[in-house]
Amino acid sequence: MSKKKKSRRSAALLGIGFDNDDNHKRITTGDRFAILGGSADTHEQMTETVLKTFEELKQRGKSLEQVESTELAEILDKSKPK
Repeated sequence: MSKKKKSRRSAALLGIGFDNDDNHKRITTGDRFAILGGSADTHEQMTETVLKTFEELKQRGKSLEQVESTELAEILDKSKPK
């Protein structure tokens, strides 16, 4: 008998900004995310959104691997700076 290994699901968020006019290379990374490029304002907003998203996931008791795509989209939208 062969034992099946449980497949481990892995997930991460990637944010890419394309509105950079100052040629500055902006890169922010964490355990489960990477934010690349963008203007200073865009990069800051994406970073804030991702950090708030992970806080919300923690409050809901879920990991990025466990959350459904529709729920994640709702959390990301809710987490965007106003």
